[in-house]
Amino acid sequence: MPVDPAAVIVAVATALGGLVQGADIPLPVKDHVTQTIQSIEAAAPGASKQLDEAIALLPEQVQGQARQAVSDAAGAARDAAQPYLPPEPQAAVVTPPVEAPLVPPAAPPTAPPAVVSPLYAAPQAFADVPFVGDLSRAASALPAVFPGSIAPIGAIAVFVPWLQKAGEICDGVKPPVLAALYNAENGFRFGPTAPVSRDGAMGPGQFMPGTWAKYGKDADGDGKVDVLSVADSVMASGNLLCDMYGEIDAWKKQGLVQGDTLDLTIAGYNAGVGAVRRSAGMPSGLPDYENQTKPYVRKIRATEAQFAMILAPFTGNSDGSVGSKVVEAALKFLGLPYVWGGGNINGPSGGGFDCSGLTSFAMYQATGDKLTLPRTSETQWNIGMEIPMEAARPGDLVFGNWQAGGPGHVGIYIGNGQMVHAPQTGDVVRVGAVFENMKARRIV
Repeated sequence: MPVDPAAVIVAVATALGGLVQGADIPLPVKDHVTQTIQSIEAAAPGASKQLDEAIALLPEQVQGQARQAVSDAAGAARDAAQPYLPPEPQAAVVTPPVEAPLVPPAAPPTAPPAVVSPLYAAPQAFADVPFVGDLSRAASALPAVFPGSIAPIGAIAVFVPWLQKAGEICDGVKPPVLAALYNAENGFRFGPTAPVSRDGAMGPGQFMPGTWAKYGKDADGDGKVDVLSVADSVMASGNLLCDMYGEIDAWKKQGLVQGDTLDLTIAGYNAGVGAVRRSAGMPSGLPDYENQTKPYVRKIRATEAQFAMILAPFTGNSDGSVGSKVVEAALKFLGLPYVWGGGNINGPSGGGFDCSGLTSFAMYQATGDKLTLPRTSETQWNIGMEIPMEAARPGDLVFGNWQAGGPGHVGIYIGNGQMVHAPQTGDVVRVGAVFENMKARRIV
């Protein structure tokens, strides 16, 4: 089977990362090397793409030989790195791995690693969220949380502070609506690779040139007005939507249009506010209105509540319960590597968390340092009371991969069939679907 050169780069970077973490070198040097390794890892997909493009330029009769040569070289590189690599993660995780009993360390746990601040200007409610590592890794830990109704979320973590800020411009358009709209518009894709619509709409907010000329502003103070950026686009969308909301609300008071103001505002974003005025309400009659605008409005309103759930832990809008605080404490470490035996009530150790280390930390933090869980998933199962899985609420623990000695995995339920957990070696703290045959337990 041919070896993907990008996969080899990632594998070698992983091996180097393991060697660096275990080396007796000063922490500042270790941090610098780790950042360099992360940069190498992030560049891997681009390297693979460049190779493919280069081979495509060769005469057709030698392309096969070229690809085989690349594969052979990549395989040799991987074989050389193999002794230093961690165990291969399973291609598809159906049930989590068994958490082996922990051996008490001979030395005290290491101090939690330094927290890397977000790489953007964030409001205070989000600025305290310590994404460990780069944002691309944290974002990759957020998959499509509601399969079938929401496109891949991707880099939603980068959008959160701007969705929150834009959602404060007017009372009629809140962050969950903006998030649902951005999901529908371009799936949270941004930057130079963000798709351009067939009509020429650009960026994560899909702005046409004329509309962007009016609403595009330098929102993040980087000296550029960039339709492809997150900050500039989201703030432009917030201002445009609020302007339309006010205009439509005035028309309703004059008896010129009928319908839900927010529905009509969303329709205006898709079809233009003039279409709302001409139809005296929801744009109707034309094929584009029937086949595009109306389904667009329905999709955004249908996913609004789901995005409210996703955004709550990041924006400080949770219900204030201990369960919500448990979820918040765990979500702060999205993207942090899984480390067997890693983590405790004081935070990550050895560079990360394992599954029960994450739950131990989150429970301890959420209860104001009052609740210390046993250290393994098997022993945590004995705390609290079992509840039906369908009755689980955010902050409950979910247990799975049942063995003779009890559960081999534990995660934190966040709602809608999802949990935040530290899955296995080679993975990171992430959000994912609850595994089949998991059981729930209420601790707080």
